[in-house]
Amino acid sequence: MTNQSNPDDTRCPGPGLRLLPWETPAGNPCYLSTDDSGGYLSRKADEMEADQMCDGAAVFAEAEEVLDDPTAGPLTLRVTLKQTTRALGDMLRIATSRGGRLPVPDDLEAEG
Repeated sequence: MTNQSNPDDTRCPGPGLRLLPWETPAGNPCYLSTDDSGGYLSRKADEMEADQMCDGAAVFAEAEEVLDDPTAGPLTLRVTLKQTTRALGDMLRIATSRGGRLPVPDDLEAEG
């Protein structure tokens, strides 16, 4: 597992690196360098991503309920927005991680 010091590196972690769904204690992204998608850390990352997606679906449903409630106050809206942005961040991280592991088409490799 590799730790990077620049959070902006989550966009292009480099070939052969998987962006993991957790961060270092300092808040930096973590990467896994392995060809074994069935390894222990890969399985743990897959499980955590699945949990994050379930949590995101629940947060989305709750946010819709809050937005449909005309009596929802500022604190409720603020807490809901905070939960929603956290879940959206998790989803973006998962999408970045999975997108980074997609094979590059041959015609795009020739251009780069």
